[in-house]
Amino acid sequence: MKRPVSKIEIIKPNNNLFEVNLREVWKYKDLLFLFVRRDFVSVYKQTVLGPLWFIIQPIFTTLVFTVVFGQLASISTDGLPRILFYMCGITCWNYFAECVTKTSNTFVTNSAIFGKVYFPRLILPISIILTNLFKFGIQFLLFLGILFYYLYSGSNISPNIYIFTLPLLLFIMAALGLGFGIIISSLTTKYRDFQFLISFGIQLFMYATPIVYPLSLAKEKLGAYSWIATANPMTSIIETMKFAFLGEGIFSWNNLAYSLIFSLVLLFLGVIVFNRVEKTFMDTV
Repeated sequence: MKRPVSKIEIIKPNNNLFEVNLREVWKYKDLLFLFVRRDFVSVYKQTVLGPLWFIIQPIFTTLVFTVVFGQLASISTDGLPRILFYMCGITCWNYFAECVTKTSNTFVTNSAIFGKVYFPRLILPISIILTNLFKFGIQFLLFLGILFYYLYSGSNISPNIYIFTLPLLLFIMAALGLGFGIIISSLTTKYRDFQFLISFGIQLFMYATPIVYPLSLAKEKLGAYSWIATANPMTSIIETMKFAFLGEGIFSWNNLAYSLIFSLVLLFLGVIVFNRVEKTFMDTV
């Protein structure tokens, strides 16, 4: 009696730097969701407060910003309640910053897994983007709760139809975070200096983004150099978020289109670098 011949699958390195095999990624979707669950559970598994840290962190950050930048420095918030102004920017920034910092260590932190079993390497950074989406959802619900409180108390805020741009804003932030993250992760395999650079670089980048100050103030102070503020791809995202949910801010479809194009180009370059490095990174990591 003949035994059935088992199917043999030959795995070859991807020689096309421009190829992203989404069909293969979808084939490993179960593994993707396992990584999402691992990232979500493992971080807070042995903590007392657990996922409550998702709420505690933005609350304390908002309070510190309110005292330091609002009360002590007296920086304008365009007439908006300071807590809402800061919470809106922090909610978006936390998602972007977490995507960048976590994906930037993809190769180094998962080298043991990569060396033992094959799966599409792009699954790990994608799982980080999805995990952080859950965190964003929790913090966004907190922001909505505070927003409804101020609406009920009669504050001068006016949410409008542009709140429906939120999925687009999330896509742009995810693309920016994934693009920046996988480029830095690829460079980190050879140059570990980028691990130190990302830790404080993301903090400096936050102060170059209108989170603790409005874009109108940046344009007023910078004058002829105001284009520097709008060249930051995160600027239009934060301003659109504030304009949509709070009714104040500088909204421009052109600026938003610039951020979208910038994120797509960055993601495209990131995939090229990622495909190039993943074939040989086990020899250098």
